[in-house]
Amino acid sequence: MENLPKKVRSKKLNTRVDLTAMVSVSFLLIIFFMVTIELAKPKVMEFGLPDKDHGCGPVGCIEGNRLYTILLDENDRIVTYTGFLFNPLENPKHVQYGKDGIRKELLNKKSMMFEYTGDPRKGIIVIIKPSKKCNFKNLVDILDEMAIAKISTYAIVDKYTPEETKLLALN
Repeated sequence: MENLPKKVRSKKLNTRVDLTAMVSVSFLLIIFFMVTIELAKPKVMEFGLPDKDHGCGPVGCIEGNRLYTILLDENDRIVTYTGFLFNPLENPKHVQYGKDGIRKELLNKKSMMFEYTGDPRKGIIVIIKPSKKCNFKNLVDILDEMAIAKISTYAIVDKYTPEETKLLALN
């Protein structure tokens, strides 16, 4: 046993792995998925409709004096009336665009309705009915007037009643 070669032992290398970068990447992925899940949730807008079960009238239990209808026609014509056309509370009249026309009417109707009900949630309900001959600019102008007058309850309806068609044809 004199000159036996010594066994060479291999050096043990350090097997420690640095996971700092992996932790950073995992946190970024978690934040990314949390944000995408939050953005993917559907956005819901409240839409209040009257109950159909009460049978109060042709459009549910809405008082006729709360309804204000705006008919948009060709050549920048606006015809408005309050209530139902078969029994209007105010005769149909022509109104112009602008601050002395439709805006003044909307603000007057809004303040009158607030005085009548005393409840801002029971304000005026505006029904906008653009005709097929109406241009897109007129519809945008009316929507701007709704925003300026701060009227929150309005609807755009594309169907005219026969009475409304006759009304526009007469004028």
